[in-house]
Amino acid sequence: MTFAPPDLLRARVARLRRALEAASLDALVVSHLPNIFYFSNFSASAGVLVVGASRLYLLADFRYSAAIDALAADGWLPDEIEVGRVDGSYDQALVRALETGGWGPRVGFEGARVSVKQHGWLAARLATSGQPEGDGAAQADRSATAVALVSTDGLVEALRRRKDEYELDVLREAGRRLSAVARDVLHDVVVAGRSEQAIAADIDWRVRAAGFERPAFETIVASGPNAALPHAHAGERVTEACDLVVVDFGGVYRGYCVDLTRTVALGAPTERMIDLYRAVASAQDAALGRVRAGVPAHVVDAAARDRLAELGLGEAFGHGTGHGLGLEVHEEPRIGKRRPDDPPTELDAGMVCTIEPGAYLPGFGGVRLEDDVIVTPDGCEMITDVPRDAQLLSLT
Repeated sequence: MTFAPPDLLRARVARLRRALEAASLDALVVSHLPNIFYFSNFSASAGVLVVGASRLYLLADFRYSAAIDALAADGWLPDEIEVGRVDGSYDQALVRALETGGWGPRVGFEGARVSVKQHGWLAARLATSGQPEGDGAAQADRSATAVALVSTDGLVEALRRRKDEYELDVLREAGRRLSAVARDVLHDVVVAGRSEQAIAADIDWRVRAAGFERPAFETIVASGPNAALPHAHAGERVTEACDLVVVDFGGVYRGYCVDLTRTVALGAPTERMIDLYRAVASAQDAALGRVRAGVPAHVVDAAARDRLAELGLGEAFGHGTGHGLGLEVHEEPRIGKRRPDDPPTELDAGMVCTIEPGAYLPGFGGVRLEDDVIVTPDGCEMITDVPRDAQLLSLT
């Protein structure tokens, strides 16, 4: 496996340090695992990264010693990174590191990733550990230099929204591979007489065979009336002739996620199926036509939503039009209705997102069409390439 080059990691860390300075923070405790990977190439099920103005400190336990040594030997770790061994709990190791590291008095943490209980424990230990015995003056002097934990909101995620060239190249290749899987799946796997679970298992196998590390999420295969459930779980239902079948799957390639959905009819589609499919295809086209740098994300969502409403299907579309892609399969930007209390999110060149309108009719079925795009200054670059022509709607 290849990773982001060290010079790119240095640039990412430098951007974070500028963000910390702007937020009047001396350091940041990074505990969200995708964020740790973003700055260090270290991928694991546990770990903590502390980023300061002049230090980069990774905490990991013995399970990852060999992996870290291999990253260092192959030149994939940042040059400045220090590695600390966790022998007990991560929280205890973090307290020790913050006490002795000279990070500064204001240390941020990822508020969305730390529980109230964990924060309370850390704050209490940092407030009392190492506090000198003695008179009130000594106590006051200690408290003046104590580490104060400051909650941050999406500090790293804001940096990850716009992908660098390395990430864009990885995502382009991932989109190409997923498209190839989808073309095979639509012609060879989605057939009448197979259970949804069997189809999903076959898709997952093909995703891995195409070079993906794993599926990006639980593969959705929803047939017949189940196609009216946007996040249906593949079950025991056996597909039948004249079913609408929604297949939604993705893969993780070199750490990055791509995601694609197509809807097909098994056998000759009815007029109602064709009308529903064409309506969703029209809505997707409308949304894609609004994607470009500088456009608020909710405007893209409105383009799809308004088109379906014009066709009498406004109530049949209940989810957002898309979401960001990257180290996580759902990340910023969110392509949906504007939330009244939030400022609008403008699309920026280099953002990568899905465009996936759908229409769902309970008891009948549904259609969803999803593609992945890179936002450009004057439009978007499609990174998935799977036919969406009318003739593809009918599979025999």
